Amino acid sequence: MTVKNHFPDAENTLERVADGLSRKIGAHNDNLMIVEVHFEAGVTAPLHHHVHEQITYVMSGKFEFTVGDQTYIVGAGDSLYKQPNIEHGATCLEAGTLLDVFTPHREDFL
Repeated sequence: MTVKNHFPDAENTLERVADGLSRKIGAHNDNLMIVEVHFEAGVTAPLHHHVHEQITYVMSGKFEFTVGDQTYIVGAGDSLYKQPNIEHGATCLEAGTLLDVFTPHREDFL
């Protein structure tokens, strides 16, 4: 199996996944994936859970995140960790971009 090491931005398209919500898949292999997620103000990613570990880095904007039974207001430079199967979701308070890292990769995103 050949491993891909370079994922040029020009080859990674911004895909609309819902009203006011788009994502771009970056580098990935079987064990790891990075995803850029763009939110318009007021958009909510409903509470959900999955088997993947996830780290979210806030690149821009302002968000209200729920992770488990805690709620956080986060902005640029903040990050969050979500262990496997923990319920989590977010509401975008000011338009922004998140950088999500998943392990293993999200097959449902590819």
